[in-house]
Amino acid sequence: MKNYILLTGASSGIGYEMANQLAAKKFNLILVARTESKLRQMQAELTSNYGIEVEYYAADLSDVNAATSLYKAVKQEKFIVTHLVNNAGVGNYGHFTETPLEQELSMIQLNISSLVVLTKLFAQDMVRRNAGRIMNVGSVVSFLPMPYFSVYSATKAFVKAFSETLDAELEGTGVTVISLYPGTVDTGFTTAEMASTNLHKTKPMHAKEVASQGVEHLLEGNGKKVVGFQNWLNSKLPNFVPDGMMMKIKKGLASQR
Repeated sequence: MKNYILLTGASSGIGYEMANQLAAKKFNLILVARTESKLRQMQAELTSNYGIEVEYYAADLSDVNAATSLYKAVKQEKFIVTHLVNNAGVGNYGHFTETPLEQELSMIQLNISSLVVLTKLFAQDMVRRNAGRIMNVGSVVSFLPMPYFSVYSATKAFVKAFSETLDAELEGTGVTVISLYPGTVDTGFTTAEMASTNLHKTKPMHAKEVASQGVEHLLEGNGKKVVGFQNWLNSKLPNFVPDGMMMKIKKGLASQR
């Protein structure tokens, strides 16, 4: 039985870049995303370029049964997942009373529920083996929940709390839970509406740079890592700025220009 790193949201953005960088380091991969054609192409390219084993599963983790089905499929093939990267996620923007409820419930399923399912099932296996690493990808809004991103901010705040508390629970088991917090990244994640806010006045980070720091953190890091000095500085602001003032600042930033 071979060891693998399982990576969700693998076909684009940060996930795509992480997959390529991990492949270059000769790690076998299990890639998960919605679009099978993209995954098939990645499998062919990565196996050809790096001589590693690449498996893939086309799955929509916003579906309530998808995460459990994915775990069962991996177990059936007897693949050993030594590292799990919960990278898949989605966001939306707008006034909460006007945004589609179905879209937000789907977001909660993807950003929270499927992440919890995969973490629980694979963590149980890791604890039995006394070894394993899990990295959950949050966002700088985990520290700075933003108006007009209310549900998305809440899902990412969950990722932060969940990752930190679970890591404390698993101390001494050989299993480590870490978390990664990018800011604005140059990917397809950003919609035209999001791009029109004051948050996007600064230049987004390139997905390759975020992925590079993510790979390093996955393999060697502990605790939480905020990507980029400005994002790290911003994440500390709530410690020094009164809540009311901080919310006014964030509302101004999240408003459309």
